[in-house]
Amino acid sequence: MEAAAGRLQAKPKKSRNKTLQQVRKIPMPILVCVLVIVGLFLMALLADYISPMDPLKQSLRYRLAPPYWMTEELAKNRPLFALGSDQLGRDILSRIIHASRVSLIVGFAAVGIGGVVGTLLGLLAGYFGRYVEEVIMMVADTQLAFPFILLAIAVIAVVGPSFENLVVLIGISGWVTYARIARAQVLSLKEKEFVEATRSLGGNHLRIIFRNILPNILSPLIVVATLDLARTIILESTLSFLGLGIQPPTPSWGGMLGEGRQYLHSAWWIAIFPGMFLMAVTLSVSRIGDWLRDVLDPTLRTG
Repeated sequence: MEAAAGRLQAKPKKSRNKTLQQVRKIPMPILVCVLVIVGLFLMALLADYISPMDPLKQSLRYRLAPPYWMTEELAKNRPLFALGSDQLGRDILSRIIHASRVSLIVGFAAVGIGGVVGTLLGLLAGYFGRYVEEVIMMVADTQLAFPFILLAIAVIAVVGPSFENLVVLIGISGWVTYARIARAQVLSLKEKEFVEATRSLGGNHLRIIFRNILPNILSPLIVVATLDLARTIILESTLSFLGLGIQPPTPSWGGMLGEGRQYLHSAWWIAIFPGMFLMAVTLSVSRIGDWLRDVLDPTLRTG
């Protein structure tokens, strides 16, 4: 009995040791990228508590105030702008912190829409083939041939700029990649023995697609979703920069870049600091996606 109890107590320790070994195998640059993304999540969740000022509060008296380390003398009653203020006297740091919410919500919502729509269409195209595959792939090729910016301008001109329209538009723009990958994976799996066994036992199409095929193609789709997150954040920033995305006064990194471009010589901090945050987040997400691809794809393993 004592020996059995000792073995039961040793299992959690062994499991913890195995987890620590797996964490140690993660390269240091990837850990840094993970910390950046975790920091972004915390910043978005705690934006109301950690932002030093109201991101929408204007004070023309302190417009274009430089960051605090560039100020020679701080007046007693002067507000402390850690990263400076914009052309309307709004605190840059507070707007960057609140803009992280926009990037995360738009990014994950758009990836979710594109991933679900693309995966379902790819499953249907690969499994049923023939006319279903031809129609879906023809629609995919048509969308790829049409420039996304022109599509965005046309759609927003008709339905108007709003947060919901932006999420749906960016989400629909990315379904083609998921559909192509899902279709290719299904074509290689639908004739496998385990699928034929389920079919011979009377399994219907839905059971075969969602119980047998879908779980086996999730790994490449997860990698694509990770890489697509960086793309959606960039697209949101691009559309906001052009005035087609998040509308003022709601802060967004792309909108802040657009507002600060005419002040690059006199007040460079308006555009530089949001650009630095945007670059750090997208690079971190892309690097994590590349690492996941190397880990989850056995054909890329070198030993």
